[in-house]
Amino acid sequence: MSAVIATDLEIAFGELLNVVIGHQTLQSSTFKTLLKRLENTLKTMEPLLFCESWGLSKLLARPEKETIMFIFYLENGKDLVLKCSRIRWWNVYKKFVHANKLIRLNNELLRFFQTEMQVNMVTTSIRSLIGIHDLEEKLDRVLSAVTTPVGTSSGSCTVPGIPQLIVGLDLHLEELKHRLLKDETQLLVVSGPGGCGKTTLVKMLCNDNGIKDMFGENIFYVTVSRPSSIKTVAQKLFEHHGENHCKFQSDEEAKNQLENLMWRIRSDKMLLVLDDVWSESESLVQDLKFQIPGYKIVITSRFLFPRFNATYELSLLNHNDARVLLCYSAFPRDGIPVNIVKHCKGLPLALTVVGASLCGQGAIKWRTTFKKWSEGQSILQSHSSMLVSLSASIDALDHELPIVKECFLDLGSFPKDERVAATALMDMWVELYNLDEKGMYTSEHLHELSSRNLVHLVPIRKDVGELEGYCDEHHVTQHDLLRELAVHLSSQEPIAQRNRLFMKIHKNNFPTWWIEQIRQPINARILSISTDEAFCSNWYDLKAPKVEVLILNISSKQYSLPQFIESMGQLKVLSVTSYGDNPAQLHNLPSIGVLSNLKRIRFTHLSVSSSIQPIFALQNLQKLSFVMCELSNAFTNDTTGSPMLPNLTELEFDRCYDLNELPAGLCSLVHLQKLSITNCHELDVLPKGLGRLLNLEFLSLNCCTKLQELPESIGSLLKLRFIDISDCLSISLLPEQIGELCSLRVLKMRGCQGLQDLPVSMSKLLQLEEVICDEETSYLWMDFETDLCNLKINVVEDDRFESFMKIVQ
Repeated sequence: MSAVIATDLEIAFGELLNVVIGHQTLQSSTFKTLLKRLENTLKTMEPLLFCESWGLSKLLARPEKETIMFIFYLENGKDLVLKCSRIRWWNVYKKFVHANKLIRLNNELLRFFQTEMQVNMVTTSIRSLIGIHDLEEKLDRVLSAVTTPVGTSSGSCTVPGIPQLIVGLDLHLEELKHRLLKDETQLLVVSGPGGCGKTTLVKMLCNDNGIKDMFGENIFYVTVSRPSSIKTVAQKLFEHHGENHCKFQSDEEAKNQLENLMWRIRSDKMLLVLDDVWSESESLVQDLKFQIPGYKIVITSRFLFPRFNATYELSLLNHNDARVLLCYSAFPRDGIPVNIVKHCKGLPLALTVVGASLCGQGAIKWRTTFKKWSEGQSILQSHSSMLVSLSASIDALDHELPIVKECFLDLGSFPKDERVAATALMDMWVELYNLDEKGMYTSEHLHELSSRNLVHLVPIRKDVGELEGYCDEHHVTQHDLLRELAVHLSSQEPIAQRNRLFMKIHKNNFPTWWIEQIRQPINARILSISTDEAFCSNWYDLKAPKVEVLILNISSKQYSLPQFIESMGQLKVLSVTSYGDNPAQLHNLPSIGVLSNLKRIRFTHLSVSSSIQPIFALQNLQKLSFVMCELSNAFTNDTTGSPMLPNLTELEFDRCYDLNELPAGLCSLVHLQKLSITNCHELDVLPKGLGRLLNLEFLSLNCCTKLQELPESIGSLLKLRFIDISDCLSISLLPEQIGELCSLRVLKMRGCQGLQDLPVSMSKLLQLEEVICDEETSYLWMDFETDLCNLKINVVEDDRFESFMKIVQ
């Protein structure tokens, strides 16, 4: 009987795999994606299931009915795929139903394989021989990807890609590989000055086919921030493996838990890359040297670490390679620059940035730059001199685009190696430089900085459109060397006279000038204060009457706003961001209740409570943002008794996971133009009085997965021109009143899996220009194409399937 079942199993498995591979030419892109997903699941199972020495015999040794059930799944899967191939393109309902059946089939196979087969695998030492542990980890991540809502983080330690052009590093790569692969090497330090290509070299190493073949999926890439702790590194590695709720009470606990994790995922080889490690993090590296066979560490640093006695010093580019890199940066098509290569002395970052700044400039600019450097302005006399020389990359901005240069210098307000929301920057620039409220010019400045290689714009989502706010859906990143350049250029004047004042406070050690000159005011318009996790919020007084933008970068669990905020009569923008592992508890909020000129508040990764009530009394506040905040009872109190935020035009909630309802009082914000509630997975209802927001133009509810419906009063929002309900999985019907939105121009509804039909009133949306959705939803619009002749349907693939594919591949 076992032989018969074995034959049936092999036949059923092979037939399903063949039919899945053979029908991936179906017209439906969703079917193609699901079949590719199913193919990867089957191919992952195949080598283990039919391992001649173990797999099949182990399966057949279990109760016969379990194996027969597995065969049943395989045979029914074959029939399902064949049925999918016969569905007509216009039959939306059948396509939707059968797509869900494919998802269930894949989940059933995974569940059977994971829960049934693993019972007998746990106690056997054959695990290490056949790599079953790797398979379990992959299956765990697959299932996590299937069930994790869009917007959650994944792959936090995934190896980044490499630049399009790399010169002069091939020999270094081979030498680095040779040293790394020696048996006695556990830790290797790649050292060199900032911007010399250390990170690029290590990215090349991780993307090398030989290294990938040896270490497989067990290559983990972590950028180490300054300062950092083992708790931060552990958090990233646990998140990478799908464990998003780990909390560590101490560094010792984080070290122990991380070592246990490494033992659990251990295979023959494992590589941990720590990028940009500073000298004060030497103990962190030492803590990560676990005695695990096959486990190796590579770190990059601008410092030498004699303690580790395993350093690879990266030399700079030779003249020919440097010339190639400069030509590529300055002349994307062709052309030969004047001989300024030698003044960059082979530093790749300097060549790239300087080349980009001179791109398109006339011969005069090239000659004057060459003359400056020839007169003794060496670009690499020392680390600090290099930063000063790099300021040549923004010289052209002085006369051509002076505001863009100011915007570049403002980037020094934020911590190194952290992504900055583009909206946070634009909030500053709107108030500091009297730019447009809609974001056109502020976005243009960001793109100008990006085109000069001074920042990088990273889109948050793939379906970003210009009509919704230009750069709103972007993060901004910047190389640490360029950030240091911004800080250096902003710090040339005496402290009291600086336009921007950037301060770091370690523990409770305040700068001497602050303690000794308490009564002397500072003249800064931008004040940025960064504190570490040991800071106790014991503030000295500070006279800063001209501050218009206050940025507080914090790492401690408890944080009190400084009392001297009350004296900042000109303050227009307040941004408070916690970079700790958990949201910081924010205190002393009443201190901002007296700031009559405050227009924009942005709270990020904070825990707030009912003490937020003083904010509601701010008469001139125009924008209020909560990002990754724990709101607790902040909005449960009755706010209808008195006018609340009478001039608020923008309200934003993003990734506020405990937000389950909005108070009815918010519907009294009669001047509100933009309401954005995104990735708030507990929000299940909107206020019925939403239609009272008569000036609302922009409504985003992206990835509010529990939200069940839009209120009928939405039909009163006659100025509404943009709606985003993408990934609102629980919405099954749209209200008939949506057809009354006579100004609606853009509707985004990708990933609305529960939506079965559209109301007939959609035919009345004559101003509608664009609908952004997935393929399945696009068929719901077929009946309205004749009535809405100006409508463009933009079909976008589902990001969740792409995330799945990245994990299983």
